[in-house]
Amino acid sequence: MTGDWSSSGSPYGSAGPSGPRASFFTRLVAYFIDAVIVGVAGLVLGFVGGRLGSVLALFVGLAYFAYFEGSASGQTVGKRVMDIRVIDFAAGGPIGPGRAAVRYLMRIVSGFVCLLGYLWMLWDRERQTWHDKVANTVVVPTAAYPVAVWPG
Repeated sequence: MTGDWSSSGSPYGSAGPSGPRASFFTRLVAYFIDAVIVGVAGLVLGFVGGRLGSVLALFVGLAYFAYFEGSASGQTVGKRVMDIRVIDFAAGGPIGPGRAAVRYLMRIVSGFVCLLGYLWMLWDRERQTWHDKVANTVVVPTAAYPVAVWPG
């Protein structure tokens, strides 16, 4: 790998992220764990409730992410397993359920164009996806930003 390595060991030099960030693969595994949890609930609701159950499944996902990512810990079950959390980009604290809900809904948009909104973090200076940018959040390792209580 070539690039301008700063004294911090970052290939980004001074144009790198402003703090430690979760890697793409760590976030992907965390999202997969959460998708399985929400997906199973959605399948049960879809099977039991038909078309109405499918609509309810969307709200289950919204409630799941709004509650967990909006909590003081900023961690869903998947994020907890992978030792990462969502925080406010500017202040570094919790984002609250409202912004977590916006972040969840924007996730849907992030997936519309060949998952470009998710892949965006691979070349973004702050390693933000589209849903991070809209909600003004970043995903960070808990080693650098510890969690006091889960879910908070």
